Amino acid sequence: MSLDSFYLAGEAVKTPPYRYRACGLDDIYLLNGYRIEDHDGDAHVTISDIDGLHKAIGRYLVHNRKALSLKEIRFLRNSLDLTQAELAARLGNTSQSVARWEKGETEMPGAAEKLLRAIFLVSVMTDKELGALKDLLSGTDLDQKDELITRPAQFELFDRWVEKDAA
Repeated sequence: MSLDSFYLAGEAVKTPPYRYRACGLDDIYLLNGYRIEDHDGDAHVTISDIDGLHKAIGRYLVHNRKALSLKEIRFLRNSLDLTQAELAARLGNTSQSVARWEKGETEMPGAAEKLLRAIFLVSVMTDKELGALKDLLSGTDLDQKDELITRPAQFELFDRWVEKDAA
């Protein structure tokens, strides 16, 4: 994995970046969104919005990684809060297969990897995004939808791009 940095919008970037190893991935660095405190001589790190951070890392992996590494497969499974057996059932495989992928003993088949990416993306979608996906998959006539929308689409950048609500 290359050096990948994440930051929390609205906070100043800290120097040096914090190497975030607790997620189980190599070379993930936080530019902000964390606090290091000293307790009795031991450094303790607190991550702001850890669920949001893991969603951002997962989105990055499923959108930008050519092939998922064994650690990335495990990270996505853990982020989905699934056991190996539960992920295997969703992918139509055995728990032994998932264990072998996560140990690097065998490669994850392309179809299973694509489905894992899709399962993760669906898990982080908003209700509005899920509704749009459902409409798209059910064959809703998009040409008819275009006729109903008269205002131009506007987008704002927060932690990710979101459509601005109509005023």
